[in-house]
Amino acid sequence: VQLQASGGGLVQAGGSMRLSCVATSRAFDRLDMGWFRQAPGKEREFVAAINWSGAASYDVDSVKGRFTISKDIPKNAVYLQMNSLKPEDTAVYYCTADSRGLALRAYYYGMNYWGKGTQVTVSS
Repeated sequence: VQLQASGGGLVQAGGSMRLSCVATSRAFDRLDMGWFRQAPGKEREFVAAINWSGAASYDVDSVKGRFTISKDIPKNAVYLQMNSLKPEDTAVYYCTADSRGLALRAYYYGMNYWGKGTQVTVSS
């Protein structure tokens, strides 16, 4: 599985941004997908995950109500719509995937496929 994320950049606090990730996989419709982020000097943080069908999703409290993860199976793509961005959302965001079929909150500890990150910078 290869993952290519895009859509990062610079945005002002309160603004919106959408990250996209395209997966190269013949089994995309059986992959759970997710997003992690890592800010400078901080530990990697789980952000959100969505199940193989796109019917169920999970996100952490720090982004709840602001970020939405979605999946487009025909396009082999997963998205992270980020609204009401805050300076503390500044991080490198990583698109991830997993074939184990775990409960979505279990992916808090990591997923087994990772793409290169995309930088998101939120200015105050």
